[in-house]
Amino acid sequence: MSKVTSLTPSATAPYDSHRVKSGAAFPRFVVLTLLMSAPLIIGLCAVLAPLEALDVLLVALFALNAVWVASAAATALIAVAEDDRPLDVPPAGWRPTERTAVVFLICGEDPAGVASRIAELHRGLIRAGQSGSTDIWLLSDTPDSKAEREERAISDLCKSGALHYRRRRKNTGRKPGNIADWIDAEGTAYASMLVMDSDSAMTVSRLAALRFRMERTPGLALLQSGITFRPEPTRFARLQRLSARLTGPVFIRGLRAWSGRAGNYWGHNALIRVEAFRTVMRLPRLRGPAPFGGEFLSHDFVEAAWLVSNGWRVEIAPDTRGSSEDCPEDLDTFHRRDRRWCQGNLQHLRPLFGSPLHKASRIHLASGVQSYLSSPIWLLLILLFVLAGMAPGAVPVLSGALALLLVPKLAALLWFFRRTERPSRRKTFLRATLAELSLSTLLSPIVMVRQTLSVLAVLLGQDCGWKGPTSRRLPDMPKGSVEAIAGLALVIAAVIGGDTAWQALWLTLIAGPLLAGPWLVPWLDARVPS
Repeated sequence: MSKVTSLTPSATAPYDSHRVKSGAAFPRFVVLTLLMSAPLIIGLCAVLAPLEALDVLLVALFALNAVWVASAAATALIAVAEDDRPLDVPPAGWRPTERTAVVFLICGEDPAGVASRIAELHRGLIRAGQSGSTDIWLLSDTPDSKAEREERAISDLCKSGALHYRRRRKNTGRKPGNIADWIDAEGTAYASMLVMDSDSAMTVSRLAALRFRMERTPGLALLQSGITFRPEPTRFARLQRLSARLTGPVFIRGLRAWSGRAGNYWGHNALIRVEAFRTVMRLPRLRGPAPFGGEFLSHDFVEAAWLVSNGWRVEIAPDTRGSSEDCPEDLDTFHRRDRRWCQGNLQHLRPLFGSPLHKASRIHLASGVQSYLSSPIWLLLILLFVLAGMAPGAVPVLSGALALLLVPKLAALLWFFRRTERPSRRKTFLRATLAELSLSTLLSPIVMVRQTLSVLAVLLGQDCGWKGPTSRRLPDMPKGSVEAIAGLALVIAAVIGGDTAWQALWLTLIAGPLLAGPWLVPWLDARVPS
């Protein structure tokens, strides 16, 4: 296995790194995060004083999660005060002057869906008079066993000239390797590329707005578009879409505000300057075996961080209109994808502490890591408080941490109410928020348990690979059984170590949905009428 020679990005861009600045709201983000998390941390210290070894562990774990939850709340609050106008709106009749490639990546997914979206995009480019400056590519890593079906699905598009098709026989470097090989072979013909997954979609007008922004900003390397979920038929998918529609706008606008020119990249629905991406497209391999070593699974965050370190600008365009993707239909699909993301994000511990990164890039990487570490930390905190005895004064502190989880939802309500005065729309939005809050409260313990198992699997050295099964999967069990077992374990722990009504209340909030897993999970996975 090759080793990492350096985790330091090479400064090859024609721009100075000191010109890449965080957003104007960055100081507010830091102050708000500290103002909301510090009282909780100090309060827990006061409750547990004098601190013994176990108390120090409790405070340290709680501090990690408190700061992470507070940072999300701060991001949402910042968005409420931000100007909602789009970054750039092309004037009427504007046409791009630079060539762009729309690059779809596919690796064994359903070819009919991506063929349909490519055909629709091509028709839109012709209507807008932009087909001459835009080429559509399908870069395939599909294995030979599925290649014939894929080629049949796109044959008409290729014959008509609407699509350029390129399939690799060997999946070297996975998706990043596919993009890098294409850039080496074809990239000189294009100033920019729109990177799309097989389930991605973008309208011509949205693409034009991104191209307009990039053509007017020479130092801009990557422009990440906001993304929304397309409608799906299950309750779980509809819950994801509802959550994204309610809190997504405030979160992405707040993120844009404090990250500024040091934004992030989510791997697709992003316009990228080819010249800039050449400098980071072949990331080094991490020393040692997977899951912590080997190739970066979550390469997108690292590529964005490298671009910023090289002096390029990475920006977020928060508007989600005209930019979409599919969401997992059921919990099993969601958990499989989340397991890969867990391993990929935990790999970011290496560049997080081993590279000279921009401060905003460090926060992006740290937030990705903590998004998975938070689940086992919450679970461990619950067990420690139950088994060691929960001090009565700790209840307000823990409740305060839970209250921070509500801040993005309240910020979303305020953001929406400021943009409409129609009582009927406000009532609809409020009902949707309450419904989403109820369902996400039931779902959160299930996700917490599964993410805890994912983190433990990574810590035990189990590599999930990519697009394949994990090396050691849980045995086949009825839906919700794993959650029910975890809920039962919490109840047993409470019986052994619990002695207060507050502990019973907290355990009910966590263990209740878990014990209901055999009924709750199939209910969420069920299809519902449109």
